[in-house]
Amino acid sequence: MLSDEQLKKIKKFHFRTRKLASDLFAGQYESAFAGQGLEFAEVREYQAGDDVRSIDWNVSARFGHPYVKVFHEERELTVMLLLDLSGSQLFGTRQKFKREILAEVAGMLAFLAIRTNDKVGAILFSSKVEEYIPPKRGASHVWKLIREIFTCVASETGTDIKAVLDYLNRVVKRHAVVFLISDCMDDGFAASLGIAAQKHDLTVIRISDPSEEELPDVGMVYLRDPETDQLVLLNTRSKALKERWSHFRKEQQASLTNLLSRSGVDLVEVRTDGSVSEPLIRLFQRRRRRR
Repeated sequence: MLSDEQLKKIKKFHFRTRKLASDLFAGQYESAFAGQGLEFAEVREYQAGDDVRSIDWNVSARFGHPYVKVFHEERELTVMLLLDLSGSQLFGTRQKFKREILAEVAGMLAFLAIRTNDKVGAILFSSKVEEYIPPKRGASHVWKLIREIFTCVASETGTDIKAVLDYLNRVVKRHAVVFLISDCMDDGFAASLGIAAQKHDLTVIRISDPSEEELPDVGMVYLRDPETDQLVLLNTRSKALKERWSHFRKEQQASLTNLLSRSGVDLVEVRTDGSVSEPLIRLFQRRRRRR
């Protein structure tokens, strides 16, 4: 059972996220992600400029002048959110923890999906799949999804992106619009990512914190890895350590960027000290121009 305080927090988040989705993204999501084909709508009289290939010859012969078939985009989409609940999501040195950013992004995407009557589902994962929420429509379903994001306690602390992508590829048989929301602190998932990208419309939303990019100068400190529980003593004033760390992070970022580029997967960068909505708006604008 949720406490009154938890319920109040989730309701407040629910309302704010729904309002953001409505105010900021009206029409942008729908125009960014295409349906899976065309469905017949009607026939009408031929007009100058119409494609002659769309002429319905049977109807035209019946009425003695040309008619064309009109098709509408088949809109129905399934949106799947792959949500990283590993230990590193509980890190944050600025405005919010990474898991709070993850919840905000997931909430906005879920509300955008139901605004256009798309189905939305989620797979919550750590170093294994923690929970599968099958895709459905409706506001009550989004409420359940948001509640699960806030209350799900992962049984493990590690990250296994390969495992969640393999699970997606097994469970979601039809083409879906998929958002992997994670800090992407993992490797060894290139093959699974390639399969998912061929089968689905996949976007990676990477969440980061500024302190992960550059070590803060705080002297000798003990740092504990939230995923492995390993404890190390570091001298954060060491220039050599700072350079090694910076080099490692740049290599890590370049490796991810190259992998996603080769697989045709969009990358969205969201930080704990920045806007959540602006990177999503830029994604939708890129997608719309590409279409």
